[in-house]
Amino acid sequence: MDELLDVLDTDGNFTGKTAMKSVAHKNGLFHPTVHVWVYTQSGQILIQQRGREKDTHPLYWDVSVAGHIGAGEDFETSAIREVLEEIGLEITRAELHKMGVFKSVHYHHDNLIDCEYHHSYICELKVPFERLTKQDSEVEALHLIPLSQFSEEISHKNTLKKYVPYKEDYYQLVVKLIQEKL
Repeated sequence: MDELLDVLDTDGNFTGKTAMKSVAHKNGLFHPTVHVWVYTQSGQILIQQRGREKDTHPLYWDVSVAGHIGAGEDFETSAIREVLEEIGLEITRAELHKMGVFKSVHYHHDNLIDCEYHHSYICELKVPFERLTKQDSEVEALHLIPLSQFSEEISHKNTLKKYVPYKEDYYQLVVKLIQEKL
């Protein structure tokens, strides 16, 4: 779905300009996105398998919830909206714990250059996994795995290939911050 996004400079600052998502991706314009990593008190992390029709990394395992931040939209509002849309979970601002903002550039092909700043959060899953409902157009599958297994998989090149290729230190920070909450 095409949507209007704020355009950022290479340092992640708002430029005052907007562009449609398709134009931002075609021209490699930086724009803000949101990531929400969901975990359980029993030490599991929710990962989603990206939909098979996705333009980027179809069927790869990814962050629990991710999405673009609409032009003029507040980061936390976007996170709450995306969590509800993608996994059917209602959360509040108080449940979001900011990890930070992370620059990411992926050259998929000539007409798709993802230049993003991920506003990343962690959030505890307080309802049974069975109550989650995936957004079929975006998500192929949802899976809870032990944080220890996730940590092991992201540190080995063979199993890392099944995940969207974020920087290893980004994945390690996710694990570290969730471990601190447990």
